[in-house]
Amino acid sequence: MRFGNTCKALYAFSRQDDLWKTICLRSPSVVSEWQGSWLSTVLGVPKQSLSQLSCKGLFSDILYRPFLCSTTSLEPYTDFIPPAHAIPRLCDLTLKDFANTWTDKPFILTDPVRSWQVFHEWSTETLLERYGKIKFQAEAVDWPLKKYVDYMRENQDESPLYLFDHSFVEKMGLNVGNGKECQYCIPDCFQEDLFDVLGNQRPDRRWLIVGPERSGSSFHKDPNATSAWNAVIHGSKYWIMFPSTPSSPAPPGVYVSEDESEVTSPLSIVEWLLEFHAEARKTPGCMEGVCEAGEVLHVPSGWWHLVVNLAPSIALTQNFVPRNHLANALAFLKDKPEQVSGFKSDVKDPYDLFTGMLAAKHPDLLKEGLAKMEKMQASKKRKWDDVVKADGEESFGFGFGDGDDEELP
Repeated sequence: MRFGNTCKALYAFSRQDDLWKTICLRSPSVVSEWQGSWLSTVLGVPKQSLSQLSCKGLFSDILYRPFLCSTTSLEPYTDFIPPAHAIPRLCDLTLKDFANTWTDKPFILTDPVRSWQVFHEWSTETLLERYGKIKFQAEAVDWPLKKYVDYMRENQDESPLYLFDHSFVEKMGLNVGNGKECQYCIPDCFQEDLFDVLGNQRPDRRWLIVGPERSGSSFHKDPNATSAWNAVIHGSKYWIMFPSTPSSPAPPGVYVSEDESEVTSPLSIVEWLLEFHAEARKTPGCMEGVCEAGEVLHVPSGWWHLVVNLAPSIALTQNFVPRNHLANALAFLKDKPEQVSGFKSDVKDPYDLFTGMLAAKHPDLLKEGLAKMEKMQASKKRKWDDVVKADGEESFGFGFGDGDDEELP
């Protein structure tokens, strides 16, 4: 703050809210109440009480870029989705139809969520009334819901904090199932989840998601090679997705480390939209859609996806392993133990645990899954041998995002 008193330029740079956001996230105890901006929150005074100095005549790309990304309209990027890219919309699906036709495809279901109790009862206001004092995880901080909603309603962040809590069922005392006392249930087509054999040793699987407009998740694949469903209770979400195959690179603007353990992409979702959205729409396999309140979207195992809230939103999501993707999950647990996530610390070998439980409860499925996994690995080895052979015959270079086609968590 003292540097900011020396000249107009340092004043402007010292008032960048991202600087103060970093302080708050590193020392959460400094945030007692949200005051409308990170700076005013650190100082403990209302935003309107801060002094304002005109910086007319000061030009800086460093200062302008975050402002541009935090004020750019999302509509040009999410409206008028090309029909060829549109994620299919269905009323509902049976488990059989899902298994036979849809496990490898994104789609949106328009009917199942509308029967849920939470769809009819939940809003930001009702959640505040019931759970305002309960702490939920919002990225690097655990805040009472009231503090997060205050932040959600008034912030200027380029990348707003995203409430993403995996313990919400226990914290909120919810019942999940098909009974009259249940607040929501898993859609019929997603009922099969082979991680269920692990009981209370299974990895984290379900999350409550709350966030303001512009919040969301940049490109990633879901953990442990799982599939997922994401149900919007309130608001709406834009999705853009790409399949992951041996012949396809990562999405435009996304770079993957050689072992696929790290993903590098622009700092914010809006920055990616500004720089790479047009290119993405020209990329083979691109699929897009808007999931409205009362709808649920399916994310197949291994698909890259970016999602952004078009309005303040409340959603529920859950990861699962359908039998058609059992081999993917087995291969991930076996070959990438350092990237496995969500298991409790006392689970030392998730692959052995999972195969052991499957052998006891579904031996035929395990045998089938292991055979498919071995076939996948043999095919991958043949492709590698072909690459090595070609390398000996002519010049060959690896692209930074190419190569191994296994899933990234």
